[in-house]
Amino acid sequence: MRTVVPTDKEQVGWGLKLELKGITKRFGSLVANDHIDLVVQPGQVHSLLGENGAGKSTLMNVLYGLYEPSEGQILVDDKPVTFDGPGDAMAAGIGMVHQHFMLVPVFTVAENVALGNEATKAGGMLNLDDTRARIREISDQYGFEVDPDAVIEDLPVGVQQRVEIIKALLRDAEVLILDEPTAVLTPKETDELLGIMGQLKADGKAIVFISHKLREVKAVSDIITVIRRGKVVGDAPASASTTELAEMMVGRAVSLTLNKEAAQPGEETFTVSDLTVLSPTGQRVVDGISFGIARGEIMAVAGVQGNGQTELTEAILGLQDHVSGSIRLEGRELVGKRVKDIIGAGVGFVPEDRSVEGLVGTFSVAENLILNRYDRPPFARGLAMKPGLIAKNAEQYIAEFDVRTQSAEAAAGTLSGGNQQKVVMARELSRPLKLFIASQPTRGVDVGSIEFLHKRIVAERDVGTPVLIVSTELDEVLELADRIAVLYQGRLMGIVPAGTSRGELGLMMAGMNAEEAQAQQAQAEAQQTDVEGGEE
Repeated sequence: MRTVVPTDKEQVGWGLKLELKGITKRFGSLVANDHIDLVVQPGQVHSLLGENGAGKSTLMNVLYGLYEPSEGQILVDDKPVTFDGPGDAMAAGIGMVHQHFMLVPVFTVAENVALGNEATKAGGMLNLDDTRARIREISDQYGFEVDPDAVIEDLPVGVQQRVEIIKALLRDAEVLILDEPTAVLTPKETDELLGIMGQLKADGKAIVFISHKLREVKAVSDIITVIRRGKVVGDAPASASTTELAEMMVGRAVSLTLNKEAAQPGEETFTVSDLTVLSPTGQRVVDGISFGIARGEIMAVAGVQGNGQTELTEAILGLQDHVSGSIRLEGRELVGKRVKDIIGAGVGFVPEDRSVEGLVGTFSVAENLILNRYDRPPFARGLAMKPGLIAKNAEQYIAEFDVRTQSAEAAAGTLSGGNQQKVVMARELSRPLKLFIASQPTRGVDVGSIEFLHKRIVAERDVGTPVLIVSTELDEVLELADRIAVLYQGRLMGIVPAGTSRGELGLMMAGMNAEEAQAQQAQAEAQQTDVEGGEE
């Protein structure tokens, strides 16, 4: 049942009202959006909450003119509109900040903002003076602190995102769509963005905030619409509990807290010493890092995507060409070994991109479940494979990991993202391991499956395996880790206990070493205590 949330439009009195009526979008036989109704009022943050693949981004692409709806109607200030492309949407006062920024890295801020809306001087020369002035005006109004002459590739990700918002505001956007805007931000940048959204809301802007992160949605929303499998399942106020919202997202009760016993680490059997990885252009993407993991311990690597995490895990597995330093597992050097030999040494590996690196989509589920052992007993003898044992193995792990598939013979590429991840995880945990590595272990996985996969990771720790987790989701890092290593621009900022605060971790993710981050966080907390004491 939908909860009616009163609007304060009468008090606001400015901005645009946006309404979607019965929006349906089909791709062949797939119904991505199924008769969705949505009303977004000016001066309001309206969040679209749902799992990856629920249909949130498809709906916003329809609204922004990137897709044509199969059925339904879009209304702006109660008047029906039709968009043939983003230009029409922008002309109607709708702006969109995409999850992956639409910026030219080698252009300045002013040049990027002017793209598609260029003004020229006499003689046909580009006139950026007015654009620079408007950027400064908007930046001052909202506290963006953006230099119009800065080159995009030199700016932090959070500032690049502000440039995208400026682009929309400069084109007089009254409705702003923010599609998973915190996916590439540090915790501090996330908090700053949420603050900016509050300012935009106070200025009468209508904001559609698309996310799957319950904490952020609750912090900033006036109303939350939950989408599941392409349908609206209900509206909720921001006061709804995370448990209630998660249940709406998944369709059943789920536990959002991982109950795990304290780690009982044993001998340190996996060590990385002075590891450096060079990119094809010679850049140090992993820069002289050292750490160790003990038996029965989970080390989680935190950091914004693109700070060397991928190259670190690939170096361990032997997938990087330009590696120096040492990687040792139970005294055996792995640097210079073949991938097959490293896997044979007892390393289980869940890659960050399951569809490209973790599975062969055209192979059956049963075949994918033995990709790491297809040529050895019990599944093969010489050149002959044993279909009966392969089928029995598939039956066991499909049941154990609750893989939703029509049959073991179905192509792995036909499964949902969450079920594909279960297949990869089941395969890698189906044999005794000496090291387990999981990169983005629950990316694109529904809340219920996250709960299950987290328990399996902890179970692997509890049988005495050293575990290395890489995740850009700070909640996941805090949930799983016994210790946390933070990477920034390929360098190790420090290794801290699992109980370290989000604020301190956020400072490290932005490039501060552990000692400096701890001191600054303590100072900030002391100042906050003084302020609260003064208010009393």
